[in-house]
Amino acid sequence: MTKSGRGVRFGSAFLVAVATASLTSALAASPAQAAPIKWGPCPKIHGASLATQCTVVRVPRDYARPSAGTIAVTVSKLPARDQANKRGVLIGNPGGPGGDAIPMFSQLVTPAPLREQWDLIAVQPRGLLDANPVACAEVSGLSPAAVFTAGAVTRSACNARTPGGTANITTANTARDIESARRQLGLGAKVDLLGISYGTTLMSTYATLFPQHVDRLILDSAVDPNLEWNTLLTAQTEGYKARVQALFAWIAERDNVYHLGKTPLAVYRTWSRKVTAEAGVPPSLAPPPARVGDAPPGLRGAARDYLAGVNTNAATRAYFDNLVASIATGKSQNASTLLSLTRAAAPSRDNWPIIAQRIIAAPKPAPQYPPDVQKLLVNSSQMQTILLCNENAVPARPQVAPASLLDSFVIGDVFTGPGYLYESGLACSGAAPVAQPIRISNRGLATAPLQLQSIGDPQTPYRGGLVHRDRMRSHLIAVGGGDHAQFGRGNPVVDAAIVEYLRTGRTPVTSAPQAPITTPLLPAKR
Repeated sequence: MTKSGRGVRFGSAFLVAVATASLTSALAASPAQAAPIKWGPCPKIHGASLATQCTVVRVPRDYARPSAGTIAVTVSKLPARDQANKRGVLIGNPGGPGGDAIPMFSQLVTPAPLREQWDLIAVQPRGLLDANPVACAEVSGLSPAAVFTAGAVTRSACNARTPGGTANITTANTARDIESARRQLGLGAKVDLLGISYGTTLMSTYATLFPQHVDRLILDSAVDPNLEWNTLLTAQTEGYKARVQALFAWIAERDNVYHLGKTPLAVYRTWSRKVTAEAGVPPSLAPPPARVGDAPPGLRGAARDYLAGVNTNAATRAYFDNLVASIATGKSQNASTLLSLTRAAAPSRDNWPIIAQRIIAAPKPAPQYPPDVQKLLVNSSQMQTILLCNENAVPARPQVAPASLLDSFVIGDVFTGPGYLYESGLACSGAAPVAQPIRISNRGLATAPLQLQSIGDPQTPYRGGLVHRDRMRSHLIAVGGGDHAQFGRGNPVVDAAIVEYLRTGRTPVTSAPQAPITTPLLPAKR
Protein backbone atom coordinates (compact mmCIF):
# COMPACT_ATOMS: atom_id res chain seq x y z
CA MET A 1 0.00 0.00 0.00
CA THR A 2 1.43 3.33 -0.96
CA LYS A 3 0.79 6.97 -1.58
CA SER A 4 2.95 9.11 -3.80
CA GLY A 5 3.56 12.84 -4.05
CA ARG A 6 6.01 15.20 -5.67
CA GLY A 7 9.33 14.23 -4.13
CA VAL A 8 7.62 13.08 -0.93
CA ARG A 9 5.87 9.79 -0.28
CA PHE A 10 3.65 9.09 2.71
CA GLY A 11 2.24 5.49 2.98
CA SER A 12 -0.73 4.43 3.80
CA ALA A 13 -3.18 -3.28 3.35
CA PHE A 14 -6.66 -15.71 -5.60
CA LEU A 15 -7.87 -18.42 -7.75
CA VAL A 16 -11.00 -18.15 -9.90
CA ALA A 17 -11.98 -19.66 -13.22
CA VAL A 18 -12.07 -16.87 -15.79
CA ALA A 19 -12.61 -18.89 -18.96
CA THR A 20 -16.40 -18.97 -18.58
CA ALA A 21 -18.63 -18.22 -21.53
CA SER A 22 -20.23 -15.18 -19.90
CA LEU A 23 -16.93 -13.59 -18.95
CA THR A 24 -15.38 -14.27 -22.34
CA SER A 25 -18.34 -12.66 -24.07
CA ALA A 26 -18.17 -9.66 -21.73
CA LEU A 27 -14.55 -9.05 -22.64
CA ALA A 28 -15.13 -9.56 -26.33
CA ALA A 29 -18.13 -7.28 -26.39
CA SER A 30 -16.78 -4.55 -24.12
CA PRO A 31 -18.50 -1.31 -25.08
CA ALA A 32 -16.91 0.54 -27.96
CA GLN A 33 -16.57 4.28 -27.90
CA ALA A 34 -19.55 6.07 -29.45
CA ALA A 35 -17.24 8.71 -30.87
CA PRO A 36 -13.51 9.04 -31.59
CA ILE A 37 -11.35 9.15 -28.49
CA LYS A 38 -10.95 12.68 -27.22
CA TRP A 39 -8.14 13.48 -24.83
CA GLY A 40 -8.43 16.64 -22.76
CA PRO A 41 -7.56 18.16 -19.38
CA CYS A 42 -7.84 15.89 -16.35
CA PRO A 43 -10.24 16.76 -13.51
CA LYS A 44 -8.44 19.31 -11.36
CA ILE A 45 -9.06 17.48 -8.10
CA HIS A 46 -6.36 14.94 -8.98
CA GLY A 47 -3.54 17.47 -9.28
CA ALA A 48 -2.11 16.05 -12.49
CA SER A 49 0.28 18.17 -14.52
CA LEU A 50 -0.93 20.31 -17.40
CA ALA A 51 0.86 17.95 -19.78
CA THR A 52 -1.25 15.04 -18.55
CA GLN A 53 -4.31 14.30 -20.69
CA CYS A 54 -7.43 12.38 -19.72
CA THR A 55 -10.27 10.55 -21.41
CA VAL A 56 -13.10 8.27 -20.30
CA VAL A 57 -13.85 4.70 -21.33
CA ARG A 58 -16.93 2.70 -20.48
CA VAL A 59 -16.42 -0.80 -19.10
CA PRO A 60 -18.82 -3.50 -17.88
CA ARG A 61 -20.09 -3.00 -14.35
CA ASP A 62 -20.04 -6.76 -13.91
CA TYR A 63 -17.89 -8.77 -16.32
CA ALA A 64 -19.82 -11.94 -15.49
CA ARG A 65 -23.13 -10.23 -16.40
CA PRO A 66 -22.69 -7.99 -19.46
CA SER A 67 -26.36 -7.01 -19.27
CA ALA A 68 -25.74 -5.24 -15.93
CA GLY A 69 -24.69 -2.05 -17.70
CA THR A 70 -21.48 -0.08 -17.79
CA ILE A 71 -19.48 2.35 -15.68
CA ALA A 72 -17.23 5.25 -16.67
CA VAL A 73 -13.51 4.94 -15.92
CA THR A 74 -11.04 7.78 -16.42
CA VAL A 75 -7.69 7.11 -18.09
CA SER A 76 -4.73 9.51 -17.97
CA LYS A 77 -1.88 9.81 -20.44
CA LEU A 78 1.44 11.62 -20.28
CA PRO A 79 2.45 11.44 -23.95
CA ALA A 80 6.02 10.61 -24.91
CA ARG A 81 7.88 13.79 -25.73
CA ASP A 82 9.52 12.18 -28.77
CA GLN A 83 6.54 10.69 -30.57
CA ALA A 84 8.54 10.08 -33.74
CA ASN A 85 10.77 7.62 -31.86
CA LYS A 86 8.22 6.29 -29.38
CA ARG A 87 9.07 2.80 -28.12
CA GLY A 88 5.81 1.83 -26.49
CA VAL A 89 3.17 2.30 -23.84
CA LEU A 90 3.75 1.87 -20.10
CA ILE A 91 0.61 1.43 -17.98
CA GLY A 92 1.16 2.09 -14.29
CA ASN A 93 -0.58 1.85 -10.93
CA PRO A 94 0.76 3.58 -7.76
CA GLY A 95 -0.61 1.14 -5.19
CA GLY A 96 -2.95 1.38 -2.24
CA PRO A 97 -5.42 -0.12 -2.83
CA GLY A 98 -6.86 3.37 -3.07
CA GLY A 99 -3.93 5.18 -4.66
CA ASP A 100 -5.04 7.84 -7.15
CA ALA A 101 -3.63 6.69 -10.50
CA ILE A 102 -4.52 9.71 -12.62
CA PRO A 103 -1.61 11.97 -11.51
CA MET A 104 0.82 9.10 -11.00
CA PHE A 105 3.44 9.79 -13.65
CA SER A 106 3.38 13.56 -13.28
CA GLN A 107 4.02 13.26 -9.53
CA LEU A 108 6.96 10.86 -9.77
CA VAL A 109 10.47 11.55 -11.02
CA THR A 110 10.18 9.39 -14.12
CA PRO A 111 13.54 8.41 -15.71
CA ALA A 112 14.19 10.73 -18.65
CA PRO A 113 14.28 8.01 -21.38
CA LEU A 114 10.84 6.79 -20.31
CA ARG A 115 9.46 10.30 -20.41
CA GLU A 116 10.89 10.76 -23.90
CA GLN A 117 9.92 7.49 -25.58
CA TRP A 118 6.98 5.92 -23.76
CA ASP A 119 3.38 7.03 -23.48
CA LEU A 120 2.71 6.80 -19.74
CA ILE A 121 -0.83 5.59 -19.09
CA ALA A 122 -2.81 5.11 -15.87
CA VAL A 123 -6.29 3.59 -15.61
CA GLN A 124 -8.10 4.86 -12.53
CA PRO A 125 -9.14 1.86 -10.38
CA ARG A 126 -12.88 1.40 -10.12
CA GLY A 127 -14.28 2.79 -6.89
CA LEU A 128 -12.03 5.85 -6.88
CA LEU A 129 -12.98 9.36 -7.93
CA ASP A 130 -13.74 9.56 -11.64
CA ALA A 131 -14.09 5.78 -11.89
CA ASN A 132 -17.60 5.08 -10.55
CA PRO A 133 -16.51 6.23 -7.08
CA VAL A 134 -17.77 4.51 -3.98
CA ALA A 135 -19.56 6.90 -1.65
CA CYS A 136 -20.62 5.83 1.81
CA ALA A 137 -23.31 7.28 4.02
CA GLU A 138 -22.13 8.59 7.38
CA VAL A 139 -22.63 6.18 10.27
CA SER A 140 -23.29 7.71 13.69
CA GLY A 141 -24.21 6.44 17.10
CA LEU A 142 -22.44 3.09 16.77
CA SER A 143 -23.01 0.77 19.71
CA PRO A 144 -20.19 -1.37 21.11
CA ALA A 145 -21.87 -4.39 19.50
CA ALA A 146 -21.45 -2.76 16.09
CA VAL A 147 -17.71 -3.35 16.38
CA PHE A 148 -18.43 -7.00 15.73
CA THR A 149 -20.32 -6.22 12.51
CA ALA A 150 -18.04 -3.44 11.28
CA GLY A 151 -17.65 -4.91 7.80
CA ALA A 152 -21.40 -5.21 7.31
CA VAL A 153 -21.97 -1.67 8.60
CA THR A 154 -19.38 -0.28 6.17
CA ARG A 155 -20.73 -2.24 3.21
CA SER A 156 -24.31 -1.18 3.98
CA ALA A 157 -23.28 2.46 4.36
CA CYS A 158 -21.60 2.38 0.96
CA ASN A 159 -24.45 0.56 -0.76
CA ALA A 160 -26.87 3.12 0.67
CA ARG A 161 -25.20 5.88 -1.36
CA THR A 162 -24.08 3.82 -4.35
CA PRO A 163 -26.46 0.86 -4.71
CA GLY A 164 -24.68 -2.09 -6.26
CA GLY A 165 -21.51 -0.05 -6.57
CA THR A 166 -19.37 -2.07 -4.17
CA ALA A 167 -19.86 -5.73 -5.07
CA ASN A 168 -17.69 -5.54 -8.18
CA ILE A 169 -14.73 -3.69 -6.66
CA THR A 170 -12.04 -6.35 -6.94
CA THR A 171 -8.49 -6.53 -8.21
CA ALA A 172 -9.50 -8.85 -11.03
CA ASN A 173 -12.17 -6.46 -12.29
CA THR A 174 -9.74 -3.54 -12.21
CA ALA A 175 -7.32 -5.67 -14.24
CA ARG A 176 -10.12 -6.32 -16.72
CA ASP A 177 -10.76 -2.56 -16.88
CA ILE A 178 -7.13 -2.09 -17.91
CA GLU A 179 -7.58 -4.67 -20.66
CA SER A 180 -10.77 -2.99 -21.84
CA ALA A 181 -9.01 0.38 -21.93
CA ARG A 182 -6.09 -1.14 -23.85
CA ARG A 183 -8.42 -2.28 -26.60
CA GLN A 184 -10.69 0.73 -26.71
CA LEU A 185 -7.81 3.21 -26.80
CA GLY A 186 -5.80 1.23 -29.35
CA LEU A 187 -2.73 1.04 -27.14
CA GLY A 188 -1.24 -1.87 -29.08
CA ALA A 189 -1.36 -5.65 -29.00
CA LYS A 190 1.18 -5.64 -26.16
CA VAL A 191 1.84 -3.09 -23.43
CA ASP A 192 4.41 -2.62 -20.70
CA LEU A 193 3.19 -2.60 -17.11
CA LEU A 194 4.43 -0.99 -13.88
CA GLY A 195 2.90 -1.85 -10.53
CA ILE A 196 4.02 -0.26 -7.26
CA SER A 197 3.14 -1.89 -3.92
CA TYR A 198 -0.49 -3.09 -4.23
CA GLY A 199 -0.03 -2.27 -7.90
CA THR A 200 2.18 -5.38 -8.12
CA THR A 201 -0.85 -7.48 -7.17
CA LEU A 202 -2.95 -5.67 -9.77
CA MET A 203 -0.44 -5.91 -12.60
CA SER A 204 0.47 -9.53 -11.82
CA THR A 205 -3.25 -10.28 -11.91
CA TYR A 206 -3.49 -8.63 -15.34
CA ALA A 207 -0.46 -10.61 -16.51
CA THR A 208 -2.06 -13.84 -15.26
CA LEU A 209 -5.34 -13.12 -17.04
CA PHE A 210 -3.92 -11.59 -20.22
CA PRO A 211 -0.32 -12.78 -20.69
CA GLN A 212 -0.58 -12.45 -24.46
CA HIS A 213 -0.90 -8.67 -24.11
CA VAL A 214 2.09 -8.17 -21.79
CA ASP A 215 5.49 -7.16 -23.12
CA ARG A 216 7.50 -6.00 -20.08
CA LEU A 217 6.28 -6.18 -16.47
CA ILE A 218 7.92 -4.18 -13.65
CA LEU A 219 6.96 -5.17 -10.10
CA ASP A 220 8.10 -2.55 -7.59
CA SER A 221 7.84 -3.54 -3.90
CA ALA A 222 5.81 -6.68 -4.41
CA VAL A 223 3.09 -7.86 -2.02
CA ASP A 224 3.15 -11.36 -0.52
CA PRO A 225 0.11 -13.03 -2.17
CA ASN A 226 -0.25 -15.39 0.79
CA LEU A 227 -1.18 -12.48 3.10
CA GLU A 228 -4.04 -10.97 1.12
CA TRP A 229 -5.61 -9.54 3.06
CA ASN A 230 -6.23 -10.30 6.74
CA THR A 231 -2.60 -10.78 7.72
CA LEU A 232 -0.87 -8.23 5.49
CA LEU A 233 -0.94 -5.40 8.03
CA THR A 234 0.22 -7.67 10.86
CA ALA A 235 3.24 -8.61 8.74
CA GLN A 236 4.08 -4.90 8.51
CA THR A 237 3.92 -4.11 12.23
CA GLU A 238 7.40 -5.04 13.44
CA GLY A 239 9.01 -3.57 10.32
CA TYR A 240 7.28 -0.25 10.93
CA LYS A 241 8.46 -0.16 14.54
CA ALA A 242 12.03 -0.94 13.50
CA ARG A 243 11.88 1.69 10.79
CA VAL A 244 10.81 4.37 13.29
CA GLN A 245 13.73 3.40 15.51
CA ALA A 246 15.98 3.87 12.46
CA LEU A 247 14.40 7.29 11.99
CA PHE A 248 15.32 8.26 15.56
CA ALA A 249 18.89 7.06 14.97
CA TRP A 250 19.08 9.08 11.74
CA ILE A 251 17.98 12.24 13.54
CA ALA A 252 20.46 11.60 16.36
CA GLU A 253 23.30 11.33 13.85
CA ARG A 254 22.36 14.85 12.71
CA ASP A 255 22.19 16.47 16.10
CA ASN A 256 24.29 19.32 14.71
CA VAL A 257 21.34 20.09 12.42
CA TYR A 258 18.30 19.33 14.57
CA HIS A 259 19.54 19.52 18.19
CA LEU A 260 16.99 16.93 19.27
CA GLY A 261 19.40 14.56 21.01
CA LYS A 262 22.69 12.80 20.34
CA THR A 263 21.32 9.28 20.85
CA PRO A 264 18.22 7.56 19.47
CA LEU A 265 16.78 7.39 23.00
CA ALA A 266 17.29 11.11 23.53
CA VAL A 267 15.47 11.84 20.25
CA TYR A 268 12.69 9.44 21.22
CA ARG A 269 12.22 11.24 24.54
CA THR A 270 11.95 14.60 22.80
CA TRP A 271 9.51 13.11 20.29
CA SER A 272 7.51 11.44 23.07
CA ARG A 273 7.07 14.73 24.91
CA LYS A 274 5.64 16.31 21.74
CA VAL A 275 3.27 13.37 21.18
CA THR A 276 2.13 13.59 24.81
CA ALA A 277 1.54 17.33 24.50
CA GLU A 278 -0.67 16.77 21.45
CA ALA A 279 -2.59 13.72 22.64
CA GLY A 280 -2.68 14.13 26.42
CA VAL A 281 -1.22 10.63 26.91
CA PRO A 282 2.24 9.19 26.18
CA PRO A 283 2.88 6.95 23.17
CA SER A 284 2.95 3.19 23.65
CA LEU A 285 5.80 2.72 21.16
CA ALA A 286 8.81 1.13 22.84
CA PRO A 287 11.87 3.41 23.17
CA PRO A 288 15.20 2.59 21.51
CA PRO A 289 17.76 0.85 23.72
CA ALA A 290 19.72 3.22 25.94
CA ARG A 291 23.38 3.78 25.06
CA VAL A 292 26.35 4.88 27.13
CA GLY A 293 25.67 8.47 26.13
CA ASP A 294 22.25 8.23 27.78
CA ALA A 295 23.70 7.54 31.24
CA PRO A 296 23.85 10.58 33.56
CA PRO A 297 27.44 11.92 33.92
CA GLY A 298 27.68 10.73 37.52
CA LEU A 299 26.81 7.17 36.51
CA ARG A 300 29.09 6.76 33.53
CA GLY A 301 31.36 4.50 35.58
CA ALA A 302 28.45 2.15 36.20
CA ALA A 303 26.98 2.53 32.73
CA ARG A 304 26.46 -1.18 32.22
CA ASP A 305 24.23 -1.51 35.27
CA TYR A 306 22.41 1.72 34.42
CA LEU A 307 21.71 0.63 30.85
CA ALA A 308 20.53 -2.78 31.99
CA GLY A 309 18.07 -1.10 34.35
CA VAL A 310 16.78 1.32 31.72
CA ASN A 311 16.45 -1.26 28.95
CA THR A 312 14.87 -4.02 31.01
CA ASN A 313 11.15 -4.18 30.23
CA ALA A 314 11.28 -0.78 28.50
CA ALA A 315 8.67 -1.85 25.95
CA THR A 316 6.35 -3.16 28.66
CA ARG A 317 6.70 0.04 30.67
CA ALA A 318 5.86 2.23 27.67
CA TYR A 319 2.76 0.16 26.91
CA PHE A 320 1.65 0.09 30.55
CA ASP A 321 2.19 3.85 31.05
CA ASN A 322 0.07 4.55 28.00
CA LEU A 323 -2.65 2.13 29.05
CA VAL A 324 -2.97 3.63 32.53
CA ALA A 325 -3.04 7.18 31.16
CA SER A 326 -5.57 6.26 28.46
CA ILE A 327 -7.95 4.66 30.93
CA ALA A 328 -7.54 7.47 33.47
CA THR A 329 -8.08 10.33 31.00
CA GLY A 330 -10.21 8.77 28.27
CA LYS A 331 -7.76 10.20 25.75
CA SER A 332 -5.98 8.37 22.95
CA GLN A 333 -2.50 8.71 21.54
CA ASN A 334 -3.86 8.59 17.99
CA ALA A 335 -5.04 12.16 18.54
CA SER A 336 -1.40 13.17 18.02
CA THR A 337 -0.72 14.38 14.51
CA LEU A 338 3.01 13.87 15.05
CA LEU A 339 2.49 10.21 15.96
CA SER A 340 0.40 9.52 12.85
CA LEU A 341 2.85 11.39 10.62
CA THR A 342 5.78 9.47 12.08
CA ARG A 343 4.24 6.13 11.17
CA ALA A 344 3.25 7.36 7.72
CA ALA A 345 6.74 8.75 7.08
CA ALA A 346 8.65 5.69 8.26
CA PRO A 347 8.85 3.80 4.92
CA SER A 348 10.46 6.69 3.02
CA ARG A 349 13.69 8.38 4.08
CA ASP A 350 12.71 11.37 1.96
CA ASN A 351 10.11 12.09 4.64
CA TRP A 352 12.46 11.83 7.61
CA PRO A 353 13.65 15.47 7.46
CA ILE A 354 9.98 16.49 7.56
CA ILE A 355 9.46 14.54 10.80
CA ALA A 356 12.58 16.07 12.35
CA GLN A 357 11.32 19.53 11.43
CA ARG A 358 7.91 18.64 12.86
CA ILE A 359 9.43 17.59 16.20
CA ILE A 360 11.21 20.93 16.40
CA ALA A 361 7.98 22.82 15.81
CA ALA A 362 5.43 23.53 18.52
CA PRO A 363 2.70 20.91 19.09
CA LYS A 364 -0.01 21.23 16.46
CA PRO A 365 -3.66 20.20 16.25
CA ALA A 366 -4.86 17.82 13.57
CA PRO A 367 -4.53 19.46 10.14
CA GLN A 368 -7.57 20.86 8.37
CA TYR A 369 -7.28 19.55 4.83
CA PRO A 370 -8.70 21.48 1.88
CA PRO A 371 -12.06 20.05 0.71
CA ASP A 372 -10.60 18.41 -2.39
CA VAL A 373 -7.84 16.68 -0.40
CA GLN A 374 -10.35 15.55 2.20
CA LYS A 375 -12.59 14.16 -0.54
CA LEU A 376 -9.69 12.20 -2.04
CA LEU A 377 -8.63 10.80 1.34
CA VAL A 378 -12.13 9.71 2.35
CA ASN A 379 -12.80 8.09 -1.03
CA SER A 380 -9.43 6.29 -0.96
CA SER A 381 -10.04 4.91 2.53
CA GLN A 382 -13.56 3.72 1.72
CA MET A 383 -12.53 2.04 -1.52
CA GLN A 384 -9.60 0.31 0.21
CA THR A 385 -11.81 -1.12 2.95
CA ILE A 386 -14.36 -2.36 0.43
CA LEU A 387 -11.75 -4.07 -1.75
CA LEU A 388 -9.90 -5.75 1.11
CA CYS A 389 -13.13 -7.21 2.48
CA ASN A 390 -14.50 -8.11 -0.96
CA GLU A 391 -11.60 -10.44 -1.78
CA ASN A 392 -10.23 -11.41 1.62
CA ALA A 393 -8.81 -14.90 1.21
CA VAL A 394 -7.04 -15.35 4.59
CA PRO A 395 -9.09 -16.85 7.46
CA ALA A 396 -9.58 -14.57 10.45
CA ARG A 397 -8.12 -15.39 13.86
CA PRO A 398 -10.86 -14.54 16.40
CA GLN A 399 -8.44 -15.22 19.27
CA VAL A 400 -6.75 -11.92 18.37
CA ALA A 401 -9.99 -9.97 18.93
CA PRO A 402 -9.25 -9.01 22.59
CA ALA A 403 -5.88 -7.55 21.59
CA SER A 404 -7.57 -5.76 18.71
CA LEU A 405 -10.21 -4.20 20.94
CA LEU A 406 -7.57 -3.07 23.42
CA ASP A 407 -5.03 -1.67 20.97
CA SER A 408 -7.52 -0.19 18.51
CA PHE A 409 -10.22 1.22 20.80
CA VAL A 410 -8.56 1.81 24.19
CA ILE A 411 -4.96 2.86 23.61
CA GLY A 412 -5.17 3.75 19.90
CA ASP A 413 -1.85 2.15 18.94
CA VAL A 414 -1.22 3.21 15.32
CA PHE A 415 1.37 0.45 14.87
CA THR A 416 -0.40 -2.65 16.21
CA GLY A 417 -4.06 -1.60 15.98
CA PRO A 418 -4.59 -1.82 12.19
CA GLY A 419 -2.99 -5.25 11.95
CA TYR A 420 -4.99 -6.70 14.82
CA LEU A 421 -8.20 -5.22 13.41
CA TYR A 422 -7.88 -7.20 10.16
CA GLU A 423 -6.20 -10.31 11.56
CA SER A 424 -8.97 -10.72 14.15
CA GLY A 425 -11.61 -10.44 11.45
CA LEU A 426 -13.23 -7.41 13.05
CA ALA A 427 -12.46 -5.08 10.14
CA CYS A 428 -14.55 -7.19 7.74
CA SER A 429 -16.93 -8.77 10.24
CA GLY A 430 -20.32 -9.39 8.68
CA ALA A 431 -19.02 -8.70 5.17
CA ALA A 432 -18.11 -12.01 3.59
CA PRO A 433 -15.84 -11.96 0.52
CA VAL A 434 -17.65 -11.63 -2.80
CA ALA A 435 -14.84 -13.11 -4.89
CA GLN A 436 -11.68 -15.15 -4.62
CA PRO A 437 -8.53 -13.34 -5.74
CA ILE A 438 -6.78 -14.60 -8.85
CA ARG A 439 -3.85 -16.88 -8.06
CA ILE A 440 -1.06 -14.97 -9.80
CA SER A 441 1.40 -16.92 -11.92
CA ASN A 442 3.75 -16.61 -14.86
CA ARG A 443 1.95 -18.57 -17.53
CA GLY A 444 2.72 -17.50 -21.04
CA LEU A 445 4.75 -14.34 -20.42
CA ALA A 446 7.28 -13.94 -23.20
CA THR A 447 9.64 -11.91 -20.99
CA ALA A 448 10.43 -12.50 -17.32
CA PRO A 449 9.19 -9.66 -15.07
CA LEU A 450 11.63 -7.30 -13.39
CA GLN A 451 11.12 -7.00 -9.63
CA LEU A 452 12.50 -4.32 -7.29
CA GLN A 453 12.44 -5.17 -3.58
CA SER A 454 13.95 -3.18 -0.72
CA ILE A 455 15.61 -5.32 1.94
CA GLY A 456 14.27 -3.38 4.93
CA ASP A 457 10.93 -2.23 3.49
CA PRO A 458 8.32 -2.34 6.29
CA GLN A 459 5.31 -2.00 3.98
CA THR A 460 6.05 -4.86 1.60
CA PRO A 461 8.55 -6.97 3.57
CA TYR A 462 11.39 -8.52 1.60
CA ARG A 463 10.61 -12.11 2.54
CA GLY A 464 7.04 -11.77 1.31
CA GLY A 465 8.33 -10.20 -1.89
CA LEU A 466 10.27 -13.41 -2.55
CA VAL A 467 6.97 -15.32 -2.57
CA HIS A 468 5.71 -12.95 -5.27
CA ARG A 469 8.99 -13.40 -7.15
CA ASP A 470 8.65 -17.18 -7.14
CA ARG A 471 5.05 -17.02 -8.37
CA MET A 472 5.93 -14.67 -11.24
CA ARG A 473 9.47 -16.01 -11.86
CA SER A 474 10.83 -12.48 -11.75
CA HIS A 475 14.37 -11.22 -12.09
CA LEU A 476 14.97 -9.62 -8.69
CA ILE A 477 16.98 -6.51 -7.88
CA ALA A 478 17.57 -6.28 -4.13
CA VAL A 479 17.71 -2.61 -3.13
CA GLY A 480 19.56 -1.58 0.01
CA GLY A 481 17.97 0.25 2.91
CA GLY A 482 14.28 0.14 3.69
CA ASP A 483 12.53 2.66 1.46
CA HIS A 484 9.19 1.53 0.12
CA ALA A 485 8.68 1.91 -3.65
CA GLN A 486 11.75 2.42 -5.82
CA PHE A 487 10.38 3.90 -9.05
CA GLY A 488 10.66 7.67 -9.25
CA ARG A 489 13.24 8.19 -6.51
CA GLY A 490 16.02 9.36 -8.80
CA ASN A 491 18.16 6.31 -7.97
CA PRO A 492 20.62 6.13 -10.90
CA VAL A 493 21.31 2.39 -10.59
CA VAL A 494 17.63 1.48 -10.38
CA ASP A 495 16.59 3.91 -13.11
CA ALA A 496 19.26 2.62 -15.51
CA ALA A 497 18.19 -0.98 -14.86
CA ILE A 498 14.54 -0.12 -15.51
CA VAL A 499 15.34 1.58 -18.80
CA GLU A 500 17.62 -1.27 -19.90
CA TYR A 501 14.92 -3.81 -19.06
CA LEU A 502 12.23 -1.91 -20.96
CA ARG A 503 14.49 -1.61 -23.99
CA THR A 504 15.92 -5.14 -24.07
CA GLY A 505 13.79 -7.31 -21.80
CA ARG A 506 16.68 -8.02 -19.43
CA THR A 507 19.25 -6.49 -17.12
CA PRO A 508 22.24 -8.05 -15.33
CA VAL A 509 21.71 -5.86 -12.25
CA THR A 510 20.85 -7.87 -9.12
CA SER A 511 21.50 -5.31 -6.38
CA ALA A 512 21.37 -1.56 -5.96
CA PRO A 513 22.09 0.94 -3.17
CA GLN A 514 19.24 2.87 -1.62
CA ALA A 515 18.22 6.14 -3.23
CA PRO A 516 19.61 9.45 -1.97
CA ILE A 517 17.51 11.67 0.25
CA THR A 518 16.38 14.65 -1.81
CA THR A 519 14.32 16.54 0.79
CA PRO A 520 16.27 19.44 2.36
CA LEU A 521 17.28 18.73 5.96
CA LEU A 522 15.80 22.08 6.99
CA PRO A 523 13.21 24.30 5.30
CA ALA A 524 14.56 26.93 2.94
CA LYS A 525 15.03 30.30 4.60
CA ARG A 526 12.54 32.91 3.49
